[in-house]
Amino acid sequence: MGLKVNKEIKKIVKYALDEDIGKRDITTELFIPSKKIVKALIICKEDKVILCGLNLLKLTFKMLDKNIVFKTKLKDGDLISKGKIVAEIKGKARSILTAERTALNFLSFLSGIATYTYRFVEKTKSYNVKIMDTRKTHPGLRVLEKYAVRVAGGYNHRKRLDEMVLIKDNHLKVIGGIKKLVPIFKKIKKTIPSNIKLEIEVQNIDDFKIAQELKPDIIMLDNMSLSQMIKIIRLNQGKIPLEISGNVNLGNIKKLAQIGPQMLSVGAITHSAKAVDFSLEII
Repeated sequence: MGLKVNKEIKKIVKYALDEDIGKRDITTELFIPSKKIVKALIICKEDKVILCGLNLLKLTFKMLDKNIVFKTKLKDGDLISKGKIVAEIKGKARSILTAERTALNFLSFLSGIATYTYRFVEKTKSYNVKIMDTRKTHPGLRVLEKYAVRVAGGYNHRKRLDEMVLIKDNHLKVIGGIKKLVPIFKKIKKTIPSNIKLEIEVQNIDDFKIAQELKPDIIMLDNMSLSQMIKIIRLNQGKIPLEISGNVNLGNIKKLAQIGPQMLSVGAITHSAKAVDFSLEII
């Protein structure tokens, strides 16, 4: 498993390097000899970490200096502990020092998302439910964040607005409520290509009953009480895949999985994951 490096990924890395370096790395140019060659280790500083972002780590160094040698025996998705050597790099000291922070930022950021996602996946592994991400991502970095979710065993919800129809509460407010949605939805359903899934968000049992009659591909139960969701799941009888959303966290994830939804969407795995601490040490 590894992130496929394409034009989009290269653009993100280049922007990050430009953002960090500016016109030049003044400190390194003033104090480090231009021909000095060094070796360095990338080391994990925390326990129970899902590694993610190795290709970005390598690309960041190589984009700045193609002659840097990058070696690793690990892969994205590996569970590693404190003190684990993630990679060894060799090359010009100037290049390594200049790229260091940007490279570690990518590794720390993505490993943080993967590690946090893994904690949700582990808590629900006994149940037939998918841990889903959302569009609550950092602007410009969604492709990376959703990759980190997959690495840890999570699943991606839509990546962009053009991938599926998802009628949420604010759509319904503009339309005038779920009852007024019915004739519109029936008409739209006939025109949407079969590869485009249709999902409706509901916030109570009455709305669910109306949505169920429309037979969408998915019904989202948003910010409901546990008792309401249990009633809906029993009423649904497995006919339509159900997604639970809203305030899903590590404290309630297992209880929610137990009641039988097909999906649990967790915005926190991308917008609130804590970065993992890695260091670069010259040897």
